[in-house]
Amino acid sequence: MGGNLENAAGYGQLSLSQAVHIAQNSDGGVDQRLAQFLERRLADVWAKLNAQPTSYILPADEFALLNYYRPRFGDNAIVKDATKRFWDNHKGTA
Repeated sequence: MGGNLENAAGYGQLSLSQAVHIAQNSDGGVDQRLAQFLERRLADVWAKLNAQPTSYILPADEFALLNYYRPRFGDNAIVKDATKRFWDNHKGTA
């Protein structure tokens, strides 16, 4: 799980994909410090999508984050279109 590392309070250096993985596998809810980290990153992703709503292609770690919070967005067209663009351009891992 690569990516740029950021300091997440109480967790040390984490990549976005590592943080999402921890959140997805947390029993009993996500630690507030990790939730704040993820919320900040989600705000960044949301800003990117709103700046380029028809063309921004999510990298895998941002897609995982958006997918983790997917219920929050319901039937939002920007999220639906971004999801489609991700899968249309997804290369998978070698």
